[in-house]
Amino acid sequence: MSVILAIEWYTRWGIILGILALRYFVVAGIFFAIFYVIRKKYWIHRRIQTRQHQDQQYWQEIKYSLSTMFIFSIIAISILSFKEYTLIYHDISLYGWGYLLASFPLMVIIHDTYFYWTHRLMHHPRLYRIMHRTHHLSHNPSPWAAFSFHPLEAIIEAGIFPLLVFTMPLHPLAIFTFLLFMMTLNVIGHLGYEVYPKNWTRHWLGRWQNTSTHHNMHHELVKGNYGLYFNWWDKWMGTNHEHYLERFDEVTAQAKKPV
Repeated sequence: MSVILAIEWYTRWGIILGILALRYFVVAGIFFAIFYVIRKKYWIHRRIQTRQHQDQQYWQEIKYSLSTMFIFSIIAISILSFKEYTLIYHDISLYGWGYLLASFPLMVIIHDTYFYWTHRLMHHPRLYRIMHRTHHLSHNPSPWAAFSFHPLEAIIEAGIFPLLVFTMPLHPLAIFTFLLFMMTLNVIGHLGYEVYPKNWTRHWLGRWQNTSTHHNMHHELVKGNYGLYFNWWDKWMGTNHEHYLERFDEVTAQAKKPV
């Protein structure tokens, strides 16, 4: 019986690892293909940094990201092993469609708060040297850097999942949507190109949302701009880089060159 359970456990773990890796390669790969290969000349005017990427950097980012996927999958299968203690539910009528729809933005807000404070903590000199420096090896990140973490940082980043599933009722559909959203916004943050329109940071909605420039400056300057999805924590705590808005305007003001 124990052999059968072991086979079942490894099978589930393999499926989870495959799904996480597929999500990473599909989302990051699509953005990489569009901005770095197929439409590279079209988007050249929106490059945030002028320094060029090297193939060695891409492989390094992929290597660390695969390590992160491995750790994420171990944590995910561990959570599923104690599924009866989580608040994951499958019957939508149990909480209704209203709660299902509301649970997604709630997860995003909680994750944004979790990320900001753990991110700032990892910039403490001692923790930075131990774990977070690995992510900052990408001074000018590419889409492949989305999950390029040291194993210790990967564990901290994965901490949001048990925090969510053990504290609030979540339907698999909401979890799936959240994971896809997280992957996409993470890739955009590491894209190296600014995708948001000119004056977006002055729009009533855009001024509360982080841009590609926001996180790219964090990689380039290694301080400030700690937020993930939203800009409110950086605003409230005074950690936006003083030239962030100026840099965004500079990047988005560049004229598109004819292809």
